[in-house]
Parts: sequence; C-alpha cells; structure tokens
Amino acid sequence: MRVYVPLTLPGLAEAYKTGELGTGPFVAYAVTPALREWYLSDDIEELEYAALNRAALASLRLLAVHPDAPRRRVVVAVDVPDGTAQGDPDRGLDPAALGEVRVTGTVALAKAAAVHVDLDDAEADVSAAADALAAADHGDDDAQFVVDGAEDHELLWYATQEIPNLVGLAD
Repeated sequence: MRVYVPLTLPGLAEAYKTGELGTGPFVAYAVTPALREWYLSDDIEELEYAALNRAALASLRLLAVHPDAPRRRVVVAVDVPDGTAQGDPDRGLDPAALGEVRVTGTVALAKAAAVHVDLDDAEADVSAAADALAAADHGDDDAQFVVDGAEDHELLWYATQEIPNLVGLAD
C-alpha cells in the first residue's frame, strides 16, 4: 500500500540521519474507502493525488507548530506492506481525517518511492498559510483563503537519490 508521510525539512533530515521515517505508530495518508467516497473517483492516480494533498495539508500543520522549520511542505511517498497502515473506523467520515491512516512498525527511509517538496518560491505563501491555519480551522474565511493559497503551489517530485540535497535545505 502506498502511503504519504507528512514531514518538514528538519523531519526529513532526521529521517535521513536515522534511516527511518518512523517507528510507529505514526500518521500518514493513503487511498482509503472514505477518501474514495469523498473524492468520487475510481481513477487511482487522482485518488493518490488527493491523498498526497491531504498529506501536504498535514505537513502545513507541522510547519504551524514548528515555526523555525523552513517554510516548505514535505511529503514522502512510501510503499508499506498491506495491513501495516490502518484507518480509524471511528473517524472514517470525519472531513479532517479523510485518507488518514496509522502506520505501525518501523518504516525504513530506503523504502521510499519519492519525496515531494515545495519550491523556494512557495515559501511566502506556505509561511502565510501556516500562520493562518488556526484561524481557518475556526471558520475564518479570509484565513481559509490564505491557507488555500498554499495549495496553488504544486509539490515537486524528487527521486530518493536527491534526499541528501533536500536535507541541505533544512540548514
């Protein structure tokens, strides 16, 4: 099963240093039944893109609580064995938890398929979105507009061989 793990650049640097994305359980995003129902599509590429975007929002949430981290969203795509990632049935239709899964066990960074990261030209919008996130969560439409502005930036795809270069951005 492909899961999308939200991180920050310092989080990616730590994963690179330890060789592990997490020791479980940790939150990731995947194509879940609830995400399929919400997205109304059978196209697996569209569904995986939706899961990636959910992880990008979770990365933004990490940036909101780590103000010293460079203002770039980071998502690692990794394949885990079936049964390793489970959705919470009690939160299945909660809009805030669409696509959310808990990954159990240790996941080696070497198992990553790709890394997705914002370009540096997204930093101002991502920073503003991280600052506006709490207000958006409380129903502020102007703040939600700012948060949505970060989504206008596509995360770029990087091969796993490029992780050392990406880790250098965390400095």
